[in-house]
Amino acid sequence: MRPIIALIGRPNVGKSTLFNFLTNSRDALVADFPGLTRDRKYGLCTRYDRSCVVIDTGGITHASNELDLGMQQQTDRAVEEAHIVLLLVDAQQGLVPEDQVIVDELRRRGIEFSLAVNKIDGADANLAAAEFYQLGAKNLFTIASKQGRGIEAMMTELLQEFPQPEEEIVLDTPQDRSTRIAIIGRPNAGKSTLVNALIKQDRLVTSAIPGTTRDSVELPFEYNGHQFTLIDTAGVRRKSRVQEKIEKFSIVQTLEAVASAHVVICLVDLTEGLTDQDSTLLEIVLREGRALVLAINKTDCGDSDLYHQLEYTLDTRYRYLAYVEKIRISAEKQIGLKKLMRAVIAANRSAAIDVPTSELNQILEKALAASAPPLVKGRRIKLRYIHQGGSHPPTFVLYGTQANKLPDPYIRYLENFFRSSLKLVGTPIRFLLRSPDNPYAGKRNEQSSRQKRKRERLMRHNKS
Repeated sequence: MRPIIALIGRPNVGKSTLFNFLTNSRDALVADFPGLTRDRKYGLCTRYDRSCVVIDTGGITHASNELDLGMQQQTDRAVEEAHIVLLLVDAQQGLVPEDQVIVDELRRRGIEFSLAVNKIDGADANLAAAEFYQLGAKNLFTIASKQGRGIEAMMTELLQEFPQPEEEIVLDTPQDRSTRIAIIGRPNAGKSTLVNALIKQDRLVTSAIPGTTRDSVELPFEYNGHQFTLIDTAGVRRKSRVQEKIEKFSIVQTLEAVASAHVVICLVDLTEGLTDQDSTLLEIVLREGRALVLAINKTDCGDSDLYHQLEYTLDTRYRYLAYVEKIRISAEKQIGLKKLMRAVIAANRSAAIDVPTSELNQILEKALAASAPPLVKGRRIKLRYIHQGGSHPPTFVLYGTQANKLPDPYIRYLENFFRSSLKLVGTPIRFLLRSPDNPYAGKRNEQSSRQKRKRERLMRHNKS
């Protein structure tokens, strides 16, 4: 079993910077902004001889508002799970009363901890650490997370008391083998509540305050024998409403989560309906070619009129989403979650489909027989051959004379025909159109052959 290290401390002492360095990633948001991390985030450190699990936590404060209490609960659970509690302090600010309060609380609970004096950049390490010895930590280390200074020695010391397994294998992260599900939506649509309901833990901070989630959090879980990785993302608002600089970082992570996901669950608040911002999010998902499930949340709070109004909007403004399953759920009451996961599994299966070339060409023949391609400048477009070029989304390469001139309505016809024939749900389909680079290439080749034969006859005639 790998040792688990929980990084704790007051806000803005460099916990997320150290987490990113240890996990060799950029999973945790980092900025000169206190209170940036709110949920606990897990990562695997394999930089050194011994691997371990690292938990990044939110800054410990003593305010009584809803968000700070939620952050404190997340930190408490990380401490309970950890084998090593590493308290980070800021060498540049020195020992402050908040650090002493955290130490007193750890002692009151009988929790042994080690101390990492961070941000010793350009300073004398011994001088920077002198005043922190009075905290009485089990171990005291001086580090600079940004430069990686002193971290290897610290990790070697922390992990030496744990027995080395006879044969430790660095496992692939669950995300490498699992289906990645990104949950997106506007602020306060219930994304974190849905994640907590699916994994059956209060794993993420939830509140009625829009923008509670700031960075993307990845959580592995298993459902009916299937391995998944849930990606909870920050709510995306209209650009004109994005005021905080850090929220812009969150939006970038949300877009990256969509690009890296196999399936996207777009969460819509029934009580607010579909808005222009929802349209923007859906367009992003379709542009990335991700499989999609539309989850209508808070159905326990709305009446049938609201749902009928939403259905009308989907049937009129969003007809292009006819292939997407719409699931009614209540994340808070845990209603409809089984249907939602079945839709996710079906969408992922459709997006990963692998179709034999012979079957694709049979479907193409049927599509052409049902509706022939149109004329372009008096010439009939002739489609001759098709094969699969990729998955997520299913991509088909279509060859033919003037194939690259197929009009959009006919391409949509082919998409619907292939989707129906292959029984695909929840995934877009892409066609790559290929035509000969030059329609006269064959004639030039024939002319070259005639000239070659003529030269050979002349050579034989001259020899004779």
